[in-house]
Amino acid sequence: MSDYKLGTRCVQGGYTPGNGEPRQIPIVQSTTFRYATSEDMGKLFDLEADGYFYSRLQNPTNDMVAAKITELEGGTAGMLTSSGQAANFFALFNICECGDHIVASSSIYGGTFNLISVTMAKMGITSTFVSPDASEEELDAAFRPNTKAVFGETIANPALTVLDIEKFAKAAHAHGVPLIVDNTFPTPVNCRPFEWGADIVTHSTTKYMDGHGAALGGAIIDHGVFDWMAHAEKFPGLCTPDESYHGITYAEKFGKEGAFITKCTSQLMRDFGSMQSPQNAFILNLGLESLHVRMPKHVENAQAVAEFLYSHPKVAYVNYSGLPTDKYYEVAQKYLPNGGCGVVSFGLKGGREAASVFMRELKLGAIETHVADARTCCLNPATSTHRQMNDEQLKEAGVPAELIRISLGLEDKEDLIADIAHALDAI
Repeated sequence: MSDYKLGTRCVQGGYTPGNGEPRQIPIVQSTTFRYATSEDMGKLFDLEADGYFYSRLQNPTNDMVAAKITELEGGTAGMLTSSGQAANFFALFNICECGDHIVASSSIYGGTFNLISVTMAKMGITSTFVSPDASEEELDAAFRPNTKAVFGETIANPALTVLDIEKFAKAAHAHGVPLIVDNTFPTPVNCRPFEWGADIVTHSTTKYMDGHGAALGGAIIDHGVFDWMAHAEKFPGLCTPDESYHGITYAEKFGKEGAFITKCTSQLMRDFGSMQSPQNAFILNLGLESLHVRMPKHVENAQAVAEFLYSHPKVAYVNYSGLPTDKYYEVAQKYLPNGGCGVVSFGLKGGREAASVFMRELKLGAIETHVADARTCCLNPATSTHRQMNDEQLKEAGVPAELIRISLGLEDKEDLIADIAHALDAI
């Protein structure tokens, strides 16, 4: 499939049925798998043979869908997880342990920020957050001898900052560590971070990849290029024998192409069990089949709405990298020439009260905590996810009281603009 264009891989990647086999990816709804002899199963436990023995670790349906996402991103190995949060945690924890350190962009999803700064800190893994706009010198200064990974989001949720992937990759590689990039918002349709130096890509497949708000999920994809053995002292989990798996050294046995995902599956999924259900993987695949068709429409709608909002007298500012006036317009032209995503954020001149009226008057845009759906959804953080904060605290958190985040779906843009115009008129 690597010779085909991306749209063809969206539709047919990951699974090629044999003669008389199901045309659609089959749902293997089974917890366990039968073998004729103990020796046959033993080979699986020794990682000497391919196959399945328990769906907590691997399942055929999941592997077919993971293979499709791997093809789309241009990687060598991939796996599905129960959510995007699980994907980010596994990707980091697979190479970090107590006493290690992470460098991360400060402009990332709040849940991931909390995961790194609070939860992983309780495990003894510290972190330093840097601005996505940091200079090379400022970025370099964030590293420590025990730094094991750099993390960022291609397009941050909800700040909509655009990561300079090459700059962050250059800094990571200069210190002998991989760059992990969450590519949820643009998807591989609009950006392929591996082409710009990233080493690991993660996704919340719950968003655009599913695209219909139907199934939670996550994915981790390895580019298969980072040389773990060249930095063996930094990554003992990959480069020294794993006594919990018969003394296997992953980087030696599976090479650059397979070591990261094999360890993540056979060790972390074994112990934490955050696997995606085969039913969810099947639903995810249905979404992937139309991803290349849906993403341009999301971008088209977002661009039209952003331009409308920018020209409206009641709007104080608009965050969308497709606007020439946006701070990240130039970097977006480099990494996202076909557009980024369907999410736009903007502030209203009337503050909290204006935002409240706007949200009340919307008809098409549903009030949800979700984004990246076929249906338009909208959120005012000050009155929902961040309602425990006062106006000053909201401003410090980067979500001022007047801020609205709207995720444009697949409806007609004329109807969306009319709905937004009606809500603005009511202020």
